[in-house]
Amino acid sequence: MTTTQPAPAGAARADEQAGDAPGLLVGVDLGGTKIAASLVTPAGELVGEVRETPTPAHDGPEAMLDAIAGLVADVARAGSTADGAGRPVHPLAVGIGSAGVIDERTGAVLSSTDAITDWPGTDIAGGVSGRLERAGLTSPVGRAPLVHVDNDVNAYAAGEAWLGAGRGASSALVVAVGTGVGGAVVIDGQVHHGAHHLAGEMGHMPCSLAEGEPCTCGRPRHLEAVAGGPQIARRYREATARQDVTTALAVERLAEAGDPVAARVYEEAAVALGRAIAQVVTVLDPEVVIISGGLARSGGLWWGPLRATVAAELIDLVAGTELRPAVLGTSAPIVGAAHEAWLRLRG
Repeated sequence: MTTTQPAPAGAARADEQAGDAPGLLVGVDLGGTKIAASLVTPAGELVGEVRETPTPAHDGPEAMLDAIAGLVADVARAGSTADGAGRPVHPLAVGIGSAGVIDERTGAVLSSTDAITDWPGTDIAGGVSGRLERAGLTSPVGRAPLVHVDNDVNAYAAGEAWLGAGRGASSALVVAVGTGVGGAVVIDGQVHHGAHHLAGEMGHMPCSLAEGEPCTCGRPRHLEAVAGGPQIARRYREATARQDVTTALAVERLAEAGDPVAARVYEEAAVALGRAIAQVVTVLDPEVVIISGGLARSGGLWWGPLRATVAAELIDLVAGTELRPAVLGTSAPIVGAAHEAWLRLRG
C-alpha cells in the first residue's frame, strides 16, 4: 500500500542535500516532562551526546516550539563525537516523535490529551523549521533542514523494528504499555499510519474485562482502562481502599508478596492485553510482536499470563508468533524519528 504524500517542511531530496556525503540527522523524543535529542547517522548510530531540556508542557505551543528548536540547534552546534572533534554540523533532516495523533504528511497535531496544553492544531514541522532557519541552522545546501514529525510511539516502533527487537523481521506489531496503551505497525521497514493516522493504537479497543471501567477518552469498556499502569493502581485502590498504592509496580510487588487482590488485578491487566494482541495478530499476521513501555519490565506475574493468553486465543497457524521485549530503551524514539526523517528525505 504505497501512497504519494506531500513533503514536510524544509523538504529536499537526499541526493540534492547530501551530495556524496552521508550527512547527519537529529532525532528528537518529545515527552510530557522532557525533550531529548541527539545526532544520528543514516545507519542509526548515535554520534553525539543525548541532550535534554524540560518540556514546557503548559506554557503554550509557542514555548514548546521554541524549546524543540532550541534543543535541535544545541545538538547540531555541539557536533558529532565520532571523531572527537565535536565540530558543529549542518543536519540533513530533523525527525521528531511527539505525543498526540500526528499527521505525518504535514507535521501537524490532529488530536492530543491535555498533557501538553493547546497542542492540537500545532504545526510542529513548520514551527520548528521556521525557527531553525531564523537561527541560522541550515542543511548542507544552505536551506532549513527537512523537519519530519510523527507520533512518539510510531517513532519508537520505527527504531525498535529497524535496529532493535524487530531487526530483520518483515513486519512487526509494537505495543507500548505504560501510562497508557499504544501501538504501531511496521511493514517492510516503514511505519504504516492508516487512513486516520491511528494504525496500531490498541488502547481504545473494546475489552470485556473493562466493563464499567472509565477510560481516559471518556468512553467505556476500553483496553487502556484495565491494562494501563495508572489504571492497574486505580483498580487496586478501588478494590481495597488502600490509597497509598499509586503505581503498577507497587501492585506487582504486592502480588509477589501474596496479596490476592493485587494478583487478580495484575493478571487481569495482562490477560486483557493478551486478548487484544491476539485479535490484532489475527488481523495483521505480523512476524513479531514487540512489547515496550514500563510494564514490559515486569516479571513473570505479568509476562506469564500475557504469553499464555496470546497463545490460547490464536489459531494454530499464528499461535507461534513471538512476543519479544523491546531492547533499545530510551534511544529507540530518537533513532526511529531520525530514521523516518531519513526515509522521507530520500523520497
